[in-house]
Amino acid sequence: MGDELSEEKRRGRVKCVVWDLDHTLWDGVLLEDGAVRVKPEVAEAIHALDGLGILHSIASKNDHEAAWEQVEKAGLADRFLYPQIGWNAKSHSVRQIAKKLNIGLDAIAFVDDQEFERAEVAAACPQVLCVDPAGLAGALRTPEFRPRFVTAESRMRREMYLGQISRDDEEERFVGTGEEFLAQLDLVVRIETAARDDLQRAEELTVRTNQLNSTGRTYSYDDLDKLRTSDDHLLYVVTLDDRFGSYGKIGLVLVETSEKIWHLRLLLMSCRVMSRGVGTIVLNHLLRRARDAGVELHADLVETGRNRMMQIAYAFAGFHELGRDGRHVTLRADLGAIPPPPSYVRLLTD
Repeated sequence: MGDELSEEKRRGRVKCVVWDLDHTLWDGVLLEDGAVRVKPEVAEAIHALDGLGILHSIASKNDHEAAWEQVEKAGLADRFLYPQIGWNAKSHSVRQIAKKLNIGLDAIAFVDDQEFERAEVAAACPQVLCVDPAGLAGALRTPEFRPRFVTAESRMRREMYLGQISRDDEEERFVGTGEEFLAQLDLVVRIETAARDDLQRAEELTVRTNQLNSTGRTYSYDDLDKLRTSDDHLLYVVTLDDRFGSYGKIGLVLVETSEKIWHLRLLLMSCRVMSRGVGTIVLNHLLRRARDAGVELHADLVETGRNRMMQIAYAFAGFHELGRDGRHVTLRADLGAIPPPPSYVRLLTD
């Protein structure tokens, strides 16, 4: 049983594979050989993992222009997000990739043929899973690379990140306030009762989201299905779209209901929408629903060390501490003055 639990916790851990180039992505050393050939088995692995929703990037000590030309010739340029090709330490490159993707280091696998480079990354970033390409085929069969479900969001994940890169580029060029930038994105937030078809993605969200999970708790598909049909629970999924496309289903809300108190047992948001204020929009919607139902709204918060942003979101939404048991905090909402959704957001609910 212990081994099964351990394997389940590891399942789908890897969100991004970071590849070395010389003797890893391709045979040979580019700056010595001049021409290199991408390993067919590596290209096949990249395409297969992409289909599972696992992202890819590069950490290589190489001449950027020459190396990227080879990546483009191989038809792989659109597979790699935020490639780090230069002369920095590989651990620095891995950290930069994690920061750009807004994921934890524990969600990264680093593949490099050099034992020294793997050791350097392992020492500086012990959360990273380091893989020798000689054992790549076996590594890809481990639970870390095998998500339990492959959802529509999984298959679109790279395209979603590419859309985010376009958003970031436009935001960098934009002259004006942050709110003015959001106003021209045509944001649409949907808060809808979860259907059975949403549950695979809902489970994936609880497994993959750490920084913006109010309790750090994960829920299985079966758990969520029982809650979805429960008479004393509300289960919502949150979707976000803008003029660049869809972010997909990026949030999950679980509320336990009773005659006098509604208890928010789980609030989580994808890290990709941290800067869009969606958490506050969702919380204010729940506050309005509780007020209209004539009940108090309480919320669970478990201080995991990684979810401080959730504490801040609750505070901005007017929640105050009601009680504490170690890291487990119970909050109560102030239902007296609830702001409307921002003018730049179209909010759709069922």
